[in-house]
Amino acid sequence: MTRIFRLIHPAPLVVRIRSRECCTYLFRALKFLGWMPPKLGIPRYLHLLYICFFFYFPLIYGPLGLLGGLISNLKSFSPGEFLTLLPLDINCLGVSIKSFILYIYMTRVHETLSTLDDLDERLQNDSDRRKIHAAVARSNYIFFVYAQFYYAYTVSVFIIGVLSGHPPWLTYNPIFDWRDSVGNFWLQTIFEYLVFLFQTMLALISDTYTIVLLVNFRAHIDVLKDHIRNLRTDPQQTEAENYDELVFNIIYHKLIIRCCNLMRPIMSQTIFIQFLLIGIDLGIALVNVLYFFGLFRAISASIFATAVLLETFPFCYLCDLLAKDCEELSNILFDSHWIDAEPKYKSTLKFFLQNLQQPIAYKAGGIFSISLNSNIQVAKFAFSVMAIVKQMNLANRFK
Repeated sequence: MTRIFRLIHPAPLVVRIRSRECCTYLFRALKFLGWMPPKLGIPRYLHLLYICFFFYFPLIYGPLGLLGGLISNLKSFSPGEFLTLLPLDINCLGVSIKSFILYIYMTRVHETLSTLDDLDERLQNDSDRRKIHAAVARSNYIFFVYAQFYYAYTVSVFIIGVLSGHPPWLTYNPIFDWRDSVGNFWLQTIFEYLVFLFQTMLALISDTYTIVLLVNFRAHIDVLKDHIRNLRTDPQQTEAENYDELVFNIIYHKLIIRCCNLMRPIMSQTIFIQFLLIGIDLGIALVNVLYFFGLFRAISASIFATAVLLETFPFCYLCDLLAKDCEELSNILFDSHWIDAEPKYKSTLKFFLQNLQQPIAYKAGGIFSISLNSNIQVAKFAFSVMAIVKQMNLANRFK
């Protein structure tokens, strides 16, 4: 077990850890879902069958099965059961869309990891490597924590469903009716549990890849800060060597920008989908807790609401920190020892400074900036949903 989870702890400097290892646990999940097919031979064709069962089927059946279950069981649902499954179906649809977007852009993810390898080759000392080791450990630890939280919700829904005497997600099943026998009940229950274990894995992947990569982008920016602070501080270096060091930092910055730009369309599209859904999901979950709660259902809805917030809040927070890092980079460069440098060094430094003053910013769907402020504004829609329910007295009408 220690070997399996060794990457959640910073590795000693005698061990060579690369930035791409921040995705170790993430890529294990991707490989399990069949996102990394064999390149040649018969295994590649067998892989097509594998990915249909473990990726495409949960991807498609998850939201459609929930929607069919909501429609077919509408008359028999209590308000609490309906409001428990409705936001789950909405979120499940979002997970499927986000996962498909990430799947079709996987070549960009691999290009980003290759660029991170180029950045690793430019680490100069143990201090640089220590920062990368810490970022890799932090990324894998974040993925591990998310996995625990997401699967805790899935297991809680399963237990609540079984204790309530019905399948946990009540998905549409045209083959048999779970009410006919105890065997059918357990067959439906286990089938749904397996489907949503894979759906949970898709949600885990689509919600953590942004955080995992941004943590490591920021680690390399932190390394660049130290490199810029050390510009022209060694009296033993010639002006030519100082100039080469400045160019080295410019290339390092360009590689970081390349990483961010490669991931920009993926992050922009997936977070836009989540922003569209977060207010509705939170609003329905809050209504369910406040007006139709039972103890178990309140616990499940609370975990779901927290999980929805975790889908956007950490990434938005990291985007704010990334913008702040860019501002600090330009300030550090301006405060460096350049006053008595040669004209060639000064002109290059001006060019570098102009590039550093352009912040690395992401936009959701290319429309509005991804930040904590935008995340709060979107989450506020949940209170609008609650206000509508209260003003129209919908809670008492459903009871």
